[in-house]
Amino acid sequence: MTVTDAPCAVMDRLPDAFLDCPANRLTEILPGPTLFDLPGRDPRPLFVSTLLHGNEYSGLEAVQAVLRRHAARGLNRSLMLFIGNVEAAAANLRTLPGQRDFNRVWPGTLYPDDPLADTAGWIYDHASKRDLFASIDIHNNTGFNPHYSCVTRLEPKYIALAQLFSRIVVHFQRPVGTQAAAFSTLCPAITVECGKAGAGSATEHAIELVEAALSISHLPDHAPAPHDVDLLRTYAIVKPPEESSFSFDGAPADFVFRPDIDRLNFSELAPGASFGVARAGMKLDILPGDGDDSAPDEYFAYDGGEIRLIRPAIPAMLTTDPRAVKLDCLCYLMHRIGMDGARAP
Repeated sequence: MTVTDAPCAVMDRLPDAFLDCPANRLTEILPGPTLFDLPGRDPRPLFVSTLLHGNEYSGLEAVQAVLRRHAARGLNRSLMLFIGNVEAAAANLRTLPGQRDFNRVWPGTLYPDDPLADTAGWIYDHASKRDLFASIDIHNNTGFNPHYSCVTRLEPKYIALAQLFSRIVVHFQRPVGTQAAAFSTLCPAITVECGKAGAGSATEHAIELVEAALSISHLPDHAPAPHDVDLLRTYAIVKPPEESSFSFDGAPADFVFRPDIDRLNFSELAPGASFGVARAGMKLDILPGDGDDSAPDEYFAYDGGEIRLIRPAIPAMLTTDPRAVKLDCLCYLMHRIGMDGARAP
């Protein structure tokens, strides 16, 4: 397949050695970000993106395993597979220094003039010409988290797709420019968080999801029973101020976070829960996470320098990886919601 106007490689067959190539060697066989368009018996494609962050490779391993399984008999459904930041993968980094995050440049991005936004926009437009069945963006995270799905729409088909992976489903509106948010205008679309890269369970769980999405004929139009889904919404994004210092090992800094902070992920925390200590006068930045541009609620008090919650919250994506914090955030704060989007009492 030759697509002359494409800003990335587009292929209708897999290069030799692709199915067994680790993420850090993809640059040896791929010229850069690559879109594969592979035929299947059902022409409605499943779109899968992986390696939008170069050090999150469970999705690549999962898709390779699925394609090996189907090498002889072919795919039940057509597959559009986007392999993202192969250059960062070669260095086992989320992104290369000075490089824009591959999962912040899709339509709706804050960075429409970035060259990566041209690539993401072209892929979106190319995919929009197809009758997509669903879209799955596969990620890992750096802290201790359960495996969970994320959606931008509280519609039955979106929730049903998310439930193929986990009963824990997070509704999010921020950050913008994500692949899942863009593709949600085309088809049911989810992001899945598979836990830490390198964990066997992460790859196996992603394999199960991709196999299921390639096999099922439809997604239900009816809402799930309340007891079948744990539905949460991101209400706030927590970041250390840009010029501040922070540590997780007790080293002196503007913020000294507790060393086990990622063990708090998805816990229903009560007021008074401690995140660590802050230097006098320092406060964490609290940004809106639910699509509302108004200032979010204050979540922390700093009496005596102790960083303590002042309202109940459920954190996600807490990590002790300083680089991940600098490139993304310290955590997201969530609350339970119903299928109608209303916050649970």
